[in-house]
Amino acid sequence: MRVLTIGSMYPPHHLGGYELDWASSVRALQADGHDVRVLTTDLRLPLQRTEEAEPTVERTLRWYWEDHRFPRMGPRAVVALERHNAETASSAIDRHRPDVVCWWAMGGMSLSLIENVRRRGLPALGVAYDDWMAYGPLVDHWTRTWRRVRALAPLAARVTSLPTTLDLSASARWLFASEHTRAEALRSAGPLADTGVLNPGVRLEEFAQRSRPEWQWRLLYVGRIDPRKGIAVAIKALVHLPQAASLTVAGSGDERHLAELRTLAARLGLAGRVEFAPRADPAALAAAYAACDALIFPSQWEEPWGLVPLEGMAVGAPVLATGTGGSAEYLRDEENCLLFAPRADPAALAAAVERLAEDPALRARLESAGRETAERHSGANADAAILSELERAIARGGR
Repeated sequence: MRVLTIGSMYPPHHLGGYELDWASSVRALQADGHDVRVLTTDLRLPLQRTEEAEPTVERTLRWYWEDHRFPRMGPRAVVALERHNAETASSAIDRHRPDVVCWWAMGGMSLSLIENVRRRGLPALGVAYDDWMAYGPLVDHWTRTWRRVRALAPLAARVTSLPTTLDLSASARWLFASEHTRAEALRSAGPLADTGVLNPGVRLEEFAQRSRPEWQWRLLYVGRIDPRKGIAVAIKALVHLPQAASLTVAGSGDERHLAELRTLAARLGLAGRVEFAPRADPAALAAAYAACDALIFPSQWEEPWGLVPLEGMAVGAPVLATGTGGSAEYLRDEENCLLFAPRADPAALAAAVERLAEDPALRARLESAGRETAERHSGANADAAILSELERAIARGGR
């Protein structure tokens, strides 16, 4: 089976778990003997390690995102970007002759690519693990323009040879990370004819269970540096905890927000108790989960799913979380985690930490149930499901 996968960010130049799921799926398909190619943007992020050769990855697309913003663009720049992407994708399709196209993260991308593939009659599958169907059409300068001036859309399409309309429903079968994510997509994108739910999974071979340390008040946050992630709440919670309590923030992302978090820690007199570290490779990350006393997942927005708690659970870290969005579909208060509310209240988080510290039996119960939860959501199961979905997409044919 020949598969062309397309999306915005591909590891090692990535920010979150969505891209890691994409890469994991690609590796699994390739290991199974399939010819899988990646077409992604030319984004380059500072790396903590040497970049390896990527014979099956093309980083040649352009997109509307720049440094965590979607800057304004003039009409000529928009047309140039859209034409470049149309030609780049068409060339990749002509060279690789895929049996199926698989869409991944498309927020900030040329959504006309999806329409072009549909018009070529190629089978397609979409894996929508975040809320890009809600915000993507708002930041795609090209298709957004013609939704506003629909009367001119046919003329623009003839002049530029670029699609000015987009039919997501007819373009693919769409898989969502959670029931929450699917419901949000249907609310924002309108009816979609063919959808399913496929929960992302954790790599159990990379995040194996380990023995737990004695309680030492070591808290850990892992994930993207983003205001919506609630890192500030975790930092402020230290004010309500013993002096021995510390927090490690492991992740990369919005440098502006990272500077704000450093300033916050210093202003609260916590600079010596908060460590900022880049997100590590799986081996080092598993070691960090094993060394912490509690993994904090303090999201302030409606999470599409949330892979980090599952990674921590697999290793054996007790999880404290807000349980927002799709994460509520597997985070169960008092069973495999402790949920705290209100979600923006540092004192509520601190109280949950103190409960864990005072109750070893509670910690043991959460660790055991957490491991069982992680095993039910394995990456191997997710990879097998995507393979099956791709085969079904080919059998259905183009739309």
